[in-house]
Amino acid sequence: MTKHLRVAFIGAGNMAEAMISGVVKTGTLEPEQVMVTNHSNEKRLRELHNRYGVQGIVRDLLPIETIDVIILAMKPKDAEQSLLSIKDRIKPNQVIMSVLAGISTEYMEELLPAGQQVIRVMPNTSSMLQESATAISPGENVTMKNVKLAKALLKAIGEVYVIEEDQMDLFTGIAGSGPAYYYYLMEHIEKIAKENGMDPEQAREIGAQTILGAAKMMLERDESPEKLRKNITSKNGTTASGLEALAENGGGKAIKAAIEGAMNRSKEISEELEKVAVVQ
Repeated sequence: MTKHLRVAFIGAGNMAEAMISGVVKTGTLEPEQVMVTNHSNEKRLRELHNRYGVQGIVRDLLPIETIDVIILAMKPKDAEQSLLSIKDRIKPNQVIMSVLAGISTEYMEELLPAGQQVIRVMPNTSSMLQESATAISPGENVTMKNVKLAKALLKAIGEVYVIEEDQMDLFTGIAGSGPAYYYYLMEHIEKIAKENGMDPEQAREIGAQTILGAAKMMLERDESPEKLRKNITSKNGTTASGLEALAENGGGKAIKAAIEGAMNRSKEISEELEKVAVVQ
């Protein structure tokens, strides 16, 4: 399905690189099938070419008409300008995929020709290791063939979930921003380990393996997180003491606030963009 596909990334930041790394490393796409451009940083384009073999192209020279899938990976504030710049050059059979937080399919459809196929995508940076949790929400004009194509392409960077678009902001709070929550947890694990005389690098390995093991238990066992937690919590034991400390210090509230904070910011970005006059 992806053998002869031509894909272009508009934007060459961390998310674009994570996705490029995934599709190239898994062989889903050959390097020559991938093009990448940005606003003006040609040094960055050379870096990506040298690292992955993909084609770094100055934006004005990007052959839009020959591309099957165009992936928007710039900053959300630049989305309108980028969409308008390709509006008169794209064809109905081309697919526009956006990995930008807060950019709705409706917003893209309003800026592009009537009937254009657009898909909203939310991966995370674990794409680099082919372990992303990626959600997709197709616009109203997308064919089932191209939904399957998007899933096949994104499967190269992890697991793919098709969700309703009104759940995309929540997904952003859980999975799009989620890796940062675990890194923040690991920062504190390293810090407390160092304070108590353990080598921070060893603590990092121990903590990461613990998170990995817990994640596998949830994915492979037919038990809820609550049941798994209760299974290892003995009355008056060490785990019970740790959980009590988490509750007393607002651990659950902090997790809820983090997810809702990211979710609400994603909604705010959408609302801010909707207030901008659409230039036809």
